[in-house]
Parts: sequence; structure tokens; C-alpha cells
Amino acid sequence: MAVPETVTATRQALGQVGVWLGALAREQAQTQRSAVRRIEELGYGSIFEGEGVGGNDVFAQEAAWLCATSRIVTGAGIANIWARHPGTAQAAAAALGDAWPGRFVLGLGVSHAPLIDRTGLTYERPLERMRDYLDGMDRASVSPPPRPVPRMLAALRRRMLELARDRADGAHTYFVPPEHTAQAREVLGPDRLLIPEQAICLETDPVTARGIARQHTGFYLGLPNYVNNLKRFGLTDEDLAGAGSDRLVDTIVAWGDEATVAARIRAHHAAGADHVLIQPLAGDVQGALRQLEQLTAAVLVPG
Repeated sequence: MAVPETVTATRQALGQVGVWLGALAREQAQTQRSAVRRIEELGYGSIFEGEGVGGNDVFAQEAAWLCATSRIVTGAGIANIWARHPGTAQAAAAALGDAWPGRFVLGLGVSHAPLIDRTGLTYERPLERMRDYLDGMDRASVSPPPRPVPRMLAALRRRMLELARDRADGAHTYFVPPEHTAQAREVLGPDRLLIPEQAICLETDPVTARGIARQHTGFYLGLPNYVNNLKRFGLTDEDLAGAGSDRLVDTIVAWGDEATVAARIRAHHAAGADHVLIQPLAGDVQGALRQLEQLTAAVLVPG
């Protein structure tokens, strides 16, 4: 399988390390613009966000971020397939790709049953639903876009990773250890993008760090997709109960000093990641920016 030009170009544009900052979507537009400009100034290669049905529109926000910056790549991690018609997603992605060539990555995801069911929609057959959605996007493309946008799938288990390999430019993974990155790369092969998220906390006191981490893990351990995926890596029901055991917290969140966090990022790269998205656990956007500032020397390669 040859490396598509879109994959090669995206690897070059992203660099080694980017940022995943879902909390930014809840801020006012002025705060968002200021934050993405600062992240760009610091030298990070990308800024990604998620999307909840009815909570935010990822395409509108990405456009605002692109307008406010000049270099950084923005990414949908993910655009929720339950939020819009596939033809609408295709048109929106093509518009961003045309307006800002090489600076937008489209991540698509099926989300999670508890989050979708409460919107009044019915979460069912996620793999089939994603396959149908990709078919719909492809049918909506009357002709190839002038500037192709990389298309990635949020994927944890093998069948969704295979779909990402066969129908997209790669996979965006979330709430995973480096061991998952190694398995995902094995499924994807060398010719597809692999972009994992890594939660981080610059705090060296174990009690404090794990307390902050559990505010993050507690939410995601209420979502069966993540729980079932982590069981494949030796974590038990006891580890996954509540907000997670110390073992679970240490598996998911890289906490400690700058060198410790940098080592976890290197572990993802060694396992096959093209680009690692760090998500600072700081309580607010300003705290996240302070952690990103502290980390630049440790995680960003000069030049």
C-alpha cells in the first residue's frame, strides 16, 4: 500500500506534538482566538477539539481558529457523525480545506451510546453507521476537491481501525496508553496516519496529581467503549471502577515533571504515533496554557 500524498503532506505539516483542548470550545470566541494564537506561538503543530451533539459545531469553531492563526493545523477530534448529514460534513470539510490549504484535519467519530441516546437519537451499529456515513460523504463528492482534506476515524478496536486503514487516511485514538498505539499501528500499517491523545498533568505530588487525573478519568470510565478497550491491556474491573485505580490513572494520565511527561510522549512515538496530542489537565484554559508553556523545551524539537 503506497503512502497517499495527503498522508505525507499532513505528517510534514503536523510535526511531532500538538494539543487537544476540548475545554476551549466552552469559552467565548475572544478567549478561544487568544488561546489558539498562543499555542501557535509556542510552536505546537496542531490544536484539536471534540464535538458534542448540540454542544458546539466543530466546523464553525475550526474556521474561527484558522482565521485567528497563520500556521497551526486545526483538527476535529472528532466531528460527531450524529450531528449532521454526511453530505454536509463533506462540504464543510472541503470548504475549510480550500480556504486554508493543508491546515485542517477532519476526524470523524461515532461517539458513545450514553452521550447520543440522551439527545433523542438512537445509538446503534456504530461500525455499520460509520461505513454508511463514509459512503454518504463519498457520494456527495461530485468531483475531487482541489485540495484534499485528510480524513481520519476515531478508532479503538480492530474493526474500526481496519475501516480507518481502508476508507480513511488514518486513525485518531483517545484515552489510550502507548501499548494501544503499538497495536493500532500494526493494524493500520505504515502508510496511514496515527494520532493518539495523551492526557498530562504537571504535578509531582502523587496524591494531588492523581486527584486531578481522576476528575478526567471518572467521566470517560462511564463510557463502555473506553472501558472495554482498556480491559484488553490487563486492566481489571476493579481498576476501572469509579474514577479508576492508581494503576488506571497512571496508565492514562502522564503526571509528574516535564521529563516524565516527555517520556510518555516519546513512548507513543516509539510505538508508531505520527503526532501526539497532549491534553493538559488544569481546570481552565489559562492553566492549560501555563502547562503548555512549561513543556515546550521538553517536548518540542527545535527547528
